[in-house]
Amino acid sequence: QVQLVESGGGSVQAGGSLRLSCAASGYTYSTYSMAWFRQAPGKEREGVAAIDSNGSTTYRYSVKGRFTISRDNAKNTLYLQMNSLKPEDTAMYYCAARERNSWLLLPPSQYNYWGQGTQVTVSS
Repeated sequence: QVQLVESGGGSVQAGGSLRLSCAASGYTYSTYSMAWFRQAPGKEREGVAAIDSNGSTTYRYSVKGRFTISRDNAKNTLYLQMNSLKPEDTAMYYCAARERNSWLLLPPSQYNYWGQGTQVTVSS
């Protein structure tokens, strides 16, 4: 049974940092590409960052230089380091897994498995 469990969300002031984690189990984690998405109330889910099985990454333009996606294949864990947070980063953050390897940030429909989400709230 595939499971993706996010953690690390919380409330911070603008300019602060958070590190999200996503623990994966039930599949061959190292061969899947992974991604972080977010969804704010009333808005569509949007891709934030993606990483393929080789460690190649891509980012949404608005988070480039502030967020870093990484993975630890020995621990079956995905990370998102978020620095210089802004109020517009407030959203529920989800990790997703895609069986076909790709470093591209693809639409949500292209990902096979999803976590339950972790809330990030940034106050001004």
